[in-house]
Amino acid sequence: MRKYLICFVGPTAVGKTSMAIKSAVFFNTEIISSDSRQFYRELEIGTAKPNAQELAQARHHLINSLSIHDHYDVGLFEKEALELINMIHQKNRVAIMVGGSGLFVDAVCNGLDQFPEVKPGVREALNLEFKEQGLQPLTEELKRTDSEYYTQVDLKNPQRVIRALEVIRSTGNTFSSYRKKKSKPRPFEVIKVGLHMDREELYSRIDHRMDLMINEGLFEEAKNFLPFQSLNALQTVGYQEIFPYHEGQYDYEEAVRLLKRNSRRYAKRQLTWFKRDPNVQWFEPSQTTEIVKWIEEQLKSSESEN
Repeated sequence: MRKYLICFVGPTAVGKTSMAIKSAVFFNTEIISSDSRQFYRELEIGTAKPNAQELAQARHHLINSLSIHDHYDVGLFEKEALELINMIHQKNRVAIMVGGSGLFVDAVCNGLDQFPEVKPGVREALNLEFKEQGLQPLTEELKRTDSEYYTQVDLKNPQRVIRALEVIRSTGNTFSSYRKKKSKPRPFEVIKVGLHMDREELYSRIDHRMDLMINEGLFEEAKNFLPFQSLNALQTVGYQEIFPYHEGQYDYEEAVRLLKRNSRRYAKRQLTWFKRDPNVQWFEPSQTTEIVKWIEEQLKSSESEN
């Protein structure tokens, strides 16, 4: 019997969690999170994790599985996720993965690309530039040297930006040119479902979600992480905008404005990433019946070809 991985992708706040849970209940299976911000147990309010009621409806994996102090990268995620998928497939032909971190989704579905070695001193030089000048000059360099990856990467994440630049500086080639290798074979078939909606409606949902997070204590939560703000886990929208506020660099209203603006920009980058994948079938989040029916049709069609 063939095995399947159903991936729910799309921008933040579009309703991926709800749709994944409904599908997990329907197929009586389990969910793996591919949201790189939800791995960290300390980050509660700013990461929009499933709540206790949602977690009780279906078994979830890789939520609250790490500390912000743990070293973790996409390679470790690929290994761990594949092990979990295999475990789920021992009991069910269908496993579900949900999240908006495109690089993590690609790692599981297609495998990681092979990149050239970085020349000695390049990484150290970039880290020093970041420490002394901040992230903006590095993102501007990335825009000049690899406009394609610039439109896809999380520009608030120094690790991702520096990783691309160290390859570019070492080779003279774009980072994107190394990200188009042949997919690695997997012992399962991938079915990708993308969720999207009208842009203005999505932006309104993002703003509303941010208001809820703020009311739940996001500013207070971020204040607790001020001593750890340089950690990779905290290089993310929802925290980076608040740290400067607590340090007196701008006022509360400006912090809220940046939180909402950067969350909308993050959603736009997520859509850009997933829209380039021709294997994603797109639906409105309200089309629950249609989505489940389409997935069932894909399963039947695949089985008939066997």
